[in-house]
Amino acid sequence: MRNSSVFSLLKDISAKYHDFLREVPDDQFQLTPPIGGWSYSEVYSHIFDISILTLKEVEHCIKGEGKIKPTAFIVKVILFFGSFPPNAKYKVPKALVGRERKITKEAAAAFIQKFLEELDIVYSQLHLADPALKTLHPRLGYLNASQWFRFMEIHLKHHLKQLKRIEKSF
Repeated sequence: MRNSSVFSLLKDISAKYHDFLREVPDDQFQLTPPIGGWSYSEVYSHIFDISILTLKEVEHCIKGEGKIKPTAFIVKVILFFGSFPPNAKYKVPKALVGRERKITKEAAAAFIQKFLEELDIVYSQLHLADPALKTLHPRLGYLNASQWFRFMEIHLKHHLKQLKRIEKSF
């Protein structure tokens, strides 16, 4: 998928997160859902924190700070189809455990805004990235700038589904 298409999708998905945030009842935002796991608040904290970290990896690739490494075949399949394998549960990689936290709806909205601002800056430079240079993703292996961009889209979509599961549990 072209970077311009992924960029548009990232904007659209972020708008869905923003719309969903407005719909979540204030008294439920930080509550652990009946199904257990993360609250809405922790999902927002996780997804936009990780998305901003992902943009930093894209910047490293743009600046030529990557390595020339292969991308695993299964990762290429995930990136091609635009989703993680169905019905699979994923744990946060050890390096990122504990970064999620309970935040307010206002902080979540600010996180979205910060992400969108940084996304615009990084996207404007994305064409400068050497596709051969990659940085290490903690679970997927080495990704180049465009692959990191695509991963962000897949990750954001994945957690939108989680928000819907939480919603159904209340």
